[in-house]
Amino acid sequence: MTSLETAKLAAAALDSKKGLDIKIIKIADISSIADYFVIATGTSGTHVKALADEVEFRLDQAGLSVSAIEGQRNDTWILLDYIDVVVHVFSEDARDYYSLERLWEDGEIVENE
Repeated sequence: MTSLETAKLAAAALDSKKGLDIKIIKIADISSIADYFVIATGTSGTHVKALADEVEFRLDQAGLSVSAIEGQRNDTWILLDYIDVVVHVFSEDARDYYSLERLWEDGEIVENE
């Protein structure tokens, strides 16, 4: 599975659980951190956790194990690291505060079909 396919699968998982404002940002050309960031917003701490759990479940079903998870005890931002794809699930306030889209504005927004 390519990193773009992984990012799109993660975005589909987020969408299936009603994640808000889902974005895929290609950062491969501007950073060595990852190829893509996938960013979404949850409406509550419970929703943020459910979104992250669904991404982990769906990608695990596809044979992709998460390398690292940060923020599991936090209900405002959970990060799932799949090496080439990093998934960020935020509460609304945390997403506004960290503003990753602004920080990575040189990246390319990928259309999520």
